[in-house]
Amino acid sequence: MPGKPAFLNLIPCTVALFALLCAGSISSVVADEKTPAPAADAEIQNPFPDRPKAPSIDGGVEWLNTSGEITLKDLRGKVVLIDFWTYCCINCMHVLPDLAYLEKKYPNELVVIGCHSAKFDNEKETDNIRRAIQRYEIKHPVINDANMTVWRKFGVRAWPSMVLIDPEGNYCGHLSGEGNRELLDKVLEKVIAYHRAKGTLDETPVHFELESAKLKQTPLKFPGKLLADAPQQRLFISDSNHNRIVIASLDGKLIDVIGSGQIGNKDGDYKTASFDHPQGMALVGNTLYVADTENHSIRTVDLDKKQVSTLAGTGEQARFRSAGGKLKEAALNSPWALAAIDDVLYICMAGPHQIWSHKLGSDEIGVYAGSGREDITNGPLETSAFAQTSGIAVDGDVFYVVDSEGSAVRKVDTKNKTVSTVAGTSDLERGRSLFEFGDKDGIGEKARLQHPLGVLYDHGRLFVADTYNHKLKTIDLKTNEVKTFLGTGKDGNSLNPVEFSEPSGLAKVGNRLFVADTNNQRICVVNLDDHKVSEFKIAGLAPPSLPKTVDDSFTAAADKALNAPPQKVVPGAALKIKVSPQLPTDYKLSPLAPVKFTFKSAENPEVILARGKGAVEKDQLVLQLPALKQLSGKYTLNLRFGYCRDGVGGLCKQHSAQWNIPLQADKGAKSESISLSLDLSKE
Repeated sequence: MPGKPAFLNLIPCTVALFALLCAGSISSVVADEKTPAPAADAEIQNPFPDRPKAPSIDGGVEWLNTSGEITLKDLRGKVVLIDFWTYCCINCMHVLPDLAYLEKKYPNELVVIGCHSAKFDNEKETDNIRRAIQRYEIKHPVINDANMTVWRKFGVRAWPSMVLIDPEGNYCGHLSGEGNRELLDKVLEKVIAYHRAKGTLDETPVHFELESAKLKQTPLKFPGKLLADAPQQRLFISDSNHNRIVIASLDGKLIDVIGSGQIGNKDGDYKTASFDHPQGMALVGNTLYVADTENHSIRTVDLDKKQVSTLAGTGEQARFRSAGGKLKEAALNSPWALAAIDDVLYICMAGPHQIWSHKLGSDEIGVYAGSGREDITNGPLETSAFAQTSGIAVDGDVFYVVDSEGSAVRKVDTKNKTVSTVAGTSDLERGRSLFEFGDKDGIGEKARLQHPLGVLYDHGRLFVADTYNHKLKTIDLKTNEVKTFLGTGKDGNSLNPVEFSEPSGLAKVGNRLFVADTNNQRICVVNLDDHKVSEFKIAGLAPPSLPKTVDDSFTAAADKALNAPPQKVVPGAALKIKVSPQLPTDYKLSPLAPVKFTFKSAENPEVILARGKGAVEKDQLVLQLPALKQLSGKYTLNLRFGYCRDGVGGLCKQHSAQWNIPLQADKGAKSESISLSLDLSKE
């Protein structure tokens, strides 16, 4: 997504394109058949020689996903990848799986720093960024760069952009756009190999305090879209971050849950099928169509047979603008909302900024409206432009779409084959419509919304979820007058006065308007007669029960085990183990960093005698073992702990250690504890 035009003059002339900087290094990865391969012992060349020092990353308003501010000095020895993003941006969302892939592949070599440089006013608030981090399940530190201080330092001009910094703190270059996983992977391989050979790579694991740990378990988790079925008196809820669809009766009873809750792309019955952050839905007969957004697929649910199938999409994101094709062969790109008119399914394809369509019963899917250019422009279907289509509502042969990035409401006439704008700006020069937003009632182009995500048609008017304004608004379709309907504009959870937190999905039955109050993890019900609001609670609904995985990742290598001297212990007593580590300069043990251990018999290592969490007491790690009947022989202690800069800093390094400990039960032993030491001062 392009940045605001006003920023363009701030770009320093010295900034080079990352892709150009990488060209030489990447070309050397694949050997030309005419060029002999280098000798195995050949010196590894620096892929980015003679690069300047990177500017600092200070100047942000606040740090998230970490216990404190991080500096490039803290990250010396790590390859640093800074991701400049804003959480409204679909292109930025598409980058996140690539970053997660690279973080998993290079866990001890790479540190990703998210720099959130907001587009919308609402996105400048730290708490809103925190919830976006939780919603997108981001696991690396994030700077709230509300004033775009870091953005300007690095000369960034578009979302998303990435900056690479080597382990010596040198600026290597930057890259803009999505779909660059392979390129980044090859570059990281070269940079890591060079600095590992040079001895400037620090492969000590690091730990961050994640915002996800602060999120309470709730029956719904960031619910997205809603769909009401009045004849059957039921409500369908996209329980997006629980990766499932919830079906409830209109009086609040749980009917069914579709999906296991695990992230996946598996067809099958309700319990075994899996989704990846589903959003919009459409009901035709007793078939439910689901926009399986992060699987880039359209799924169908046979509500009679209780079976989930894949209708369209390959499961992989379309990396290039596509015209469509066969259902199972056409790659889709973030389908977000669905609606059916007669026998045609219309799809808000948020990724390419288009409307797609599928004639039910056919084997084809393709573009219906939108050139693919991100903008708000009117006209014929094929030349019009949208900006992240995110919600859709039907009125006969006409449907209405909210363009979240353009903060506009659009009208698509299927008879006349035209697109027009109902509220918000359109047809401004240089994409200026993408930056015309606010909170202003008025008629048509004079009204201002802020990143709306939901729309509902109701007897000559539209209800709009004005998401970033935390309001519901109405539009009179005779006059195009936009009015605030509910919400103070304040981000909150009060029901009196009514406060929302980024509402998104809407549905209506009779005089009841259902609202997905996304960041509040709830569904609200508005009585349209008196405008009173209550929470729609679903009896019997609980978070998905997912299989727990055993975390033994802290087990150190056996060949690096330390040998403790023989210890005499009191038989049958609970044993306390005290570990005194010598830490590098300026680092201290921190109670914020987790301490985990396992205690096993060396003779029978498959059996874990004790597992638990330790505590930090001053300069020691204290591990409490339960009373064991037999405590004589050789044992193995595996320990993982963290230490932070000054004890509280944002960068916490992790260390895994293993000890071989001979123990002898002795009634004459005076102590019920043993002491171990560990020298990390040179780490």
